[in-house]
This record gives sequence, C-alpha cells and structure tokens, in this order.
Amino acid sequence: MDTADIKRRALHRTKIILGQMRGLEKQIADDAYCMDILTQSLALQKSLASLNKLILERHLRTHIADKIASGDEIQQNEAVEELLNLYELNNIRTK
Repeated sequence: MDTADIKRRALHRTKIILGQMRGLEKQIADDAYCMDILTQSLALQKSLASLNKLILERHLRTHIADKIASGDEIQQNEAVEELLNLYELNNIRTK
C-alpha cells in the first residue's frame, strides 16, 4: 500500500471518529443507557486504534525507512529510539 492511500484512509477514519465522538457526546447529554454509552466509547477506542495503526504504518514506510536507509548512525539510532518510546507508551499499565 502506498503512503497516499494510507493518508486517504487515515483521513476517512478521522471523519468516522468525529461522527462517533458526536454520537457519544449526544448520548451523554441525553442521559442514554450507560451500556449504550460504554459500547459507543469502546467503538470509538477501536477506531482510534485503527487510526493509530495507519499513522504508524505511514511513519514506518516513510520516516523510519528513510532514517534506517540513510546509513547515518545517528539517524538510525533516532529511528530505533522513536520506536522504543512508542512501544513503552503503548505498554503503560494503569491501575
């Protein structure tokens, strides 16, 4: 998949997320059934995860690939550090 297609899909996903967020806001304002609100919230979280995957894929195919292919040890180390930081951020445990 090329990066332009990934960008198009990511923009489409953001429109879906905006709609889901408006729906969630309306449910809360209307005092909807709590399970319905939770279901909408979880659907929104899945959509955000899908968007994150698209953004990560685009980053890997562009910036990370360029840094690794550069032959510059500093840029290669920056790429590795970015990915390690993302891994840590993704694996933070909450109480």
